Amino acid sequence: MDKNTITGLVLIAVVLFGFSFWSSRNAEQYAEEHPAEQVETPKAQSSAKASENVVASAAEDADSTALFFAARQRNAQETVLLRNGKIEVLINPKGGQVARVNLNEFKSYKEYHAGGSAPLNLYNEKDARMNFVFETKNENISTDDYYFTAENVTDSTVTMLLSDPSGARIAFDYALSENYMLNMKVRTEGMKNLMPAKTKTFNLEWEDRVRQHEKGFYFENMYSTLTYKEADGDTEKLKEQGSEEETAEQNVRWIAFKNQYFSSCLISKAPLSGCKFNSTQLDEGTGYLKAYKAEAEVAMDASGKQATELQFYFGPNHFRLLQSMDKQSITNEDLDLQDLVYLGWPIVRWINRFFTLYVFDFLTAANLPMWLVLLLITLLLRVLVYAPTRKSFLSSAKMRVLRPKMEAINKKYPNPEDAMKRQQEMMTLYSQYGASPMAGCLPMLIQMPIWIAMFNFVPNAIELRQQSFLWADDLSAYDDLISWGTNIWGLGNHLSLFCILFCLTNLLYSYMSMRQQKDMMAGNPEQMQQMKVMQWMMYLMPLMFFFMFNKYSAGLNYYYFISLLFSALTMWYLRKTTDDAKLLARLEEYYEKQKNNPNKKPGGLAARLQALQEQQQALLDEQRARNRAARGEK
Repeated sequence: MDKNTITGLVLIAVVLFGFSFWSSRNAEQYAEEHPAEQVETPKAQSSAKASENVVASAAEDADSTALFFAARQRNAQETVLLRNGKIEVLINPKGGQVARVNLNEFKSYKEYHAGGSAPLNLYNEKDARMNFVFETKNENISTDDYYFTAENVTDSTVTMLLSDPSGARIAFDYALSENYMLNMKVRTEGMKNLMPAKTKTFNLEWEDRVRQHEKGFYFENMYSTLTYKEADGDTEKLKEQGSEEETAEQNVRWIAFKNQYFSSCLISKAPLSGCKFNSTQLDEGTGYLKAYKAEAEVAMDASGKQATELQFYFGPNHFRLLQSMDKQSITNEDLDLQDLVYLGWPIVRWINRFFTLYVFDFLTAANLPMWLVLLLITLLLRVLVYAPTRKSFLSSAKMRVLRPKMEAINKKYPNPEDAMKRQQEMMTLYSQYGASPMAGCLPMLIQMPIWIAMFNFVPNAIELRQQSFLWADDLSAYDDLISWGTNIWGLGNHLSLFCILFCLTNLLYSYMSMRQQKDMMAGNPEQMQQMKVMQWMMYLMPLMFFFMFNKYSAGLNYYYFISLLFSALTMWYLRKTTDDAKLLARLEEYYEKQKNNPNKKPGGLAARLQALQEQQQALLDEQRARNRAARGEK
């Protein structure tokens, strides 16, 4: 363990601790530094809208010849409800837009915890607003200002119509699919001569305050973000922590107001242009996570011959379900809505996409409880890494039984200037006895991507939502068997028992790993000294993990707990079943076969390391010779 490695471990610890501190303080600090960006409460918004209505009413009375003037007056038209077995969509005559969306198969955590049956309210006009602005030669028509009339009403379709005695018409045709997709066509009639000749788009304004639906604000907020898909590029997202504004560099295919497990998504057949996005972090305790805002230009045919086609997806962030939405796409290409389920950066995403998801789908199809699904996935992963884990352990065991021979080499070369010779002779010893100090790194290289993959997969698996196990009433949120009323910095208002079990098991596994590493470094006194620093670092990591993971989901902490537990049990089993005397006898037998070739060189990475050491030794010897010559010595 060299100084660079130790420095790296120290920096990792500092980053983890700093991240925990920054995450817990970010929302509060941002609110203090940017008070002007705080979003109004529903009551304040209602008052503001009422004031706007008064002003608008005065303007309407002053210009009775304005286009669609009669539609500015409140009418007796009632709201229209579109429904199927999964979703209810309420259309409001005011603006002709979606006013409410309920998901019948889901409940908020509060409703679930209280034992209620009310469906989850994903979208509500108290928090959300969508407005279309059409530019005419005399004025801009904002659909928010008008009352539409419902026509052709069925359980799944409706046409919201805005008409003027002059023959000008704006119509919104809605059609609800059998699941979570709502199709919309925007049509204009008799307005070609009213619009500027170069008009090819209308403006879209969309806002929504995303409600907190889950148990913990911190964890849900971490996976909530405004996301959009570039028409000819990748899926992009605004940052999850804090507030951010962004202008899309390309045209956009869809925009999603996303929280952890549900999304409201607008899809356009013709790519949206001039897109601007804003995400404002809201305070914990308000019942909301973020305030989203999007502005865009939507392609239209001013002649009215061709309608503008849009789609809305109001539903869960379920990977396979989102994939299936491609079959209902109004575009000629895949929507890639499954990107709303973040599976990690490339290597990690491939593990989740082509391994974890298939295993998870297979196990959940059997209607197994989620705790058992995670347990079986863990067992499967342990089976897959058992062979390299065993190889690593045997490698350390070989180093352990060869320790007397290594110590003899250390006594032979006690001086620091002979370190290169000592290392070269060590490498020769390893080769003659069939040992390799490099083999111990393989299991860690295999397991780390899997650990990171599960870190990204578990929090995005909606199947864990509101699934209970033991003392945890919801595996998708933290378990708070021990809780209190006061919020403590870095800790919150609870202790997660699964997190405590994970950290204790991590401590046990670290202890066992350090013992194994000592065996691997038995022949290197310098590394043994550096090992003491690493040992303290390894013992501090579980403590840092506790402050970091105490707010994380019980399902994730449960997975890490059982994963580390099985890792520790595997290491204990291998140690228990390894006979050092028999292993040394096999090594001596191997040595007898190789003794006729005492100069046998190591192969692979060990050979390259030895070649490098020999080059360094040659340079060192040459430098010493020049120094002696300069002093006139022989």
